[in-house]
Amino acid sequence: MTHGTGDGFGGLPVQVGRELLPPGTPIDLSNCDREPIHIPGSVQPRGALLVLREPELHVLQASASAAALLGRLLDDLLDAPLADALGAGPAAEVARFASTFGDVRDRNPLELSLQVGGRSVGVDAILHRVRLDPDGPRAGSMLVVELEAAFGPRPFSFPNTYQAVRGAVAELNRATALQELYDLTAHSVKALTGFDRVMIYRYDADYNGEVVAEAREPELEPFLGLHYPASDIPRQARELYEKNWIRLIDDVGYVPSPISPTLNPLTGRPLDLTYSTLRSVSPIHVEYLRNMGVQASMSISLLRGDKLWGLIACHHYAGPHAPPYGVRAAAEFLGSTLSLRLGDRAEDEELHRALAARSTMAALTRATLDEDVSLTQALLAGPTLLDLVPADGLVVALEGEVTRVGKVPAPDVVERVVAWACDTGQDVVASEQLSAVAGLEVPEDVASGVLAVPLPEGQTVLWFRDEVTRSVDWGGNPHDKVTAQVEEEVIRLSPRKSFARWREVVRGRCEPWSAEQLQLAAQVRTTVVEALWARSRRAVRAAETLQRALLPGTLPDPAGWSIGARYSPSAGGRVGGDWYDAFELRDGRLALVLGDVAGHGLAAAGTMAQLRNALRAVLVESGDPAAALGRLDTLVEWLLPDALATAAVVVVDPRDGRGSAAAAGHPAPIVLAPDCAPAQLELAAGPPLGVGLGAPAAVALELPPGACLCLYSDGMVERRSESLDVGLARLQRNLASSDIDEVFLRTRDPESEDDATLLILKREPHLPG
Repeated sequence: MTHGTGDGFGGLPVQVGRELLPPGTPIDLSNCDREPIHIPGSVQPRGALLVLREPELHVLQASASAAALLGRLLDDLLDAPLADALGAGPAAEVARFASTFGDVRDRNPLELSLQVGGRSVGVDAILHRVRLDPDGPRAGSMLVVELEAAFGPRPFSFPNTYQAVRGAVAELNRATALQELYDLTAHSVKALTGFDRVMIYRYDADYNGEVVAEAREPELEPFLGLHYPASDIPRQARELYEKNWIRLIDDVGYVPSPISPTLNPLTGRPLDLTYSTLRSVSPIHVEYLRNMGVQASMSISLLRGDKLWGLIACHHYAGPHAPPYGVRAAAEFLGSTLSLRLGDRAEDEELHRALAARSTMAALTRATLDEDVSLTQALLAGPTLLDLVPADGLVVALEGEVTRVGKVPAPDVVERVVAWACDTGQDVVASEQLSAVAGLEVPEDVASGVLAVPLPEGQTVLWFRDEVTRSVDWGGNPHDKVTAQVEEEVIRLSPRKSFARWREVVRGRCEPWSAEQLQLAAQVRTTVVEALWARSRRAVRAAETLQRALLPGTLPDPAGWSIGARYSPSAGGRVGGDWYDAFELRDGRLALVLGDVAGHGLAAAGTMAQLRNALRAVLVESGDPAAALGRLDTLVEWLLPDALATAAVVVVDPRDGRGSAAAAGHPAPIVLAPDCAPAQLELAAGPPLGVGLGAPAAVALELPPGACLCLYSDGMVERRSESLDVGLARLQRNLASSDIDEVFLRTRDPESEDDATLLILKREPHLPG
C-alpha cells in the first residue's frame, strides 16, 4: 500500500538532498521515489497552518485555509502579530505554551477558543518548532502552529490519552502470542477511531509488506494475508514515517491549500513539513487510494528502535472521516505500545537465539582443539554444524577428508559449487537459488540453495537446502504495478487499479539464509581456520591465514582522520589473545576496540575470536561502548567462564570529534590534544570481562583538530625492570611522533613475553586559510 506524502509546488528551484526532483516536476510512477514530499508547499484544508517568527511571534507564512478558519484575509495575516490572527487571549496562551516547553510536540495539543464572526470556535492547536540553520543568515527557530476545528465536545483530552486506552494496553501486556498482539491492536484502533478497516502491516527486510491482522466491517472483503511490493512505499515516505509517527488524510478528494508565501522569508526555501500534521500528500498516493475505493486514510508507524517495522493502516470507504487529535493521539499511543511489545519480544528471541548459537559455537570450538580426533569428526560429533545452521545436507571437506551428511548433490556438482564459491573471493558465500547461477547447472530437485565457507587449499564447508515452494498472495499483480494513461497527449504512469487477490507460486528457492546464519558461518570459518593452523604442517601459511581471519584487513579512512594499528606477538611468535578492531557504525560514527585475552596459543585466539565477533555485533546494534561491554560481560560470564579478558571501546563521531569511551579491566586510552600534555582518560578502574557486574561507567571525550587517541595493550607498556607508570610515561612521550612505527618500536620491549598492540586515531589539524 503506498503511503507516500507530498506534492509539487510552484516550479521554484530548491536544493533538496539525495537526488530528489526539483519542485514542480510532474510526478508519476516513473519518478515518485524521488518526489520531495517533505516540502509540498501546501496543506490539507481540514485545518490552518501559521508559521511564526520567534520570539516575537509574527506570522511569516500562512495557508490559504487560515483565512476561512480565522475569518481574516490572508494578506492581513502575513507579517502581523499572532494576536491579530487569533485574538489577544489565545495568542497569549500560545506564547506561554511555547515559552514553557522546549519540545512543544510532546505537549500537544493546546486547546483554544477563538472568536470568529461573533461566535466562539474551539480549536486544537498543534505546535512544533523548525530550527534554523545555525550557519545560515538567521539563527534560532520558527514556531509552526496548526489549527484544527474541534466540532462538538472533545472525546477526551490529550493528558487522559492513557485512560482512554488503558484496557487495550492491559490486554496487550497480557498477550503472549505475536498474532494476539496484532489482532488486539487492530480491533482496539478500529473501535477507537471508527475507521471501516484497520490493518497491521508488517515489512520484510526488503520492505515488501504483508497484512498480518485486520479489523473490518463485515461487508468488506478481507485483506488479511495479502502482500504488497516495496515499490508501493517510496523510500522517502518510509523515512518520514520514522520521524512523524502518524498521518491522516480525512478526505482524499481535498483540494490542497497552498502556503503563502511559497518561500519562507527567513530561509528562502519552501517550508519543511516533516513534522506537520496537515502536510499535503502526494497526488500519486491520492490516486492510489481512490483506485482502492478509499475516501479517508490514517497511518501509524510501528518502529523497532528508530527503524520502521510496519504500519497500522486505517481505511474508510463511506466518505470523509476525521478523528479528532485526541483520538489520533490515543491511537498513536496504542501503536507505540505495540512497537515496544514487539521490540521486547524480538530482543528476547534474538537473545535466546544468540545464547543458543554461542553455546553451540563454543562447544564446536572446544571440540576442534582435541587433536586426537579429526577436524571433521570434531565438527560432526555432539553439537554439529547442522545444529548451528539448519539445512537439508552438509559437506565438510577438511584435511583431505570429505564427509557428506543428509541430502547433498553429486560430487561433480559439489565441485562446481566449491569452485564458484572460491572464485567470489568472499569468506562466506550464500545463494537461495543455485539454478539461477550461471555455469553451475544445479537442478532444482537436487539443491536450491547453498551456504559456503571457502577455506585455504580448496577445503570447504557447505550447507545445502532443498526447494521450499511458497504461495504468496499479492494485493494485485506485483509485476503489473502501473497503468499508462494519456493526459493531454502525454503518457503518464499511474498506480494500478486492480487490488484483487493475485497468487504467485515461488519455486526454485530455498528458505532464505538469515543474517545471523551468515555471521555464524563466518565464525565457523574463523574457528576452522584456527584449527587448521594448529594442525597443519605448513605453519607459516596457516599463521598468515589465521591473522587475516581474525584481524581487520582494512581500516576505515574517514575524511579528515587517520587510523593506524600495529600488532606483534610475543617473543616466541605464538598467536596470542590481543585483538584490535576499527569499523564504521550504521550512523557514520567510528568504533575502535582493543582487547586482551589472557594466555597464548589457540585457546586464547579462539576466545579472542568469539569476543571480537560478539563485540562487533553488539556495537553495531547499540553503538554504545558501555552497553556493548555490559553485553560482552554477560556472554563471558555464561559461555566462557574460564576466560579472562579485558577490553577498551571508543566510539567517535568524525563530524565533530565527540564520542564516549568505556573499559572493562583494560588500561584507559590516552588522549593527546594540541597544546595539552598527553593524559589517560579518567575511566574508573573496573574488573575484567566475565565478572558479571554489567556495563562499566563511560566517559565523554572530544578530539579537537590535531588531537590523537591511543588504545594499547599492557604488552606495550610493561617491562620487568620498571614500574607500569614508567612505561605509560614512555608511551605518552612517544605519541608526539607522527610515525606509528616509531611509536611502536620506541615503546615496546622487544624481549617482552606478551603480545603488544597499538591502535591510534588521529584528527587532522585545521589548515590556515
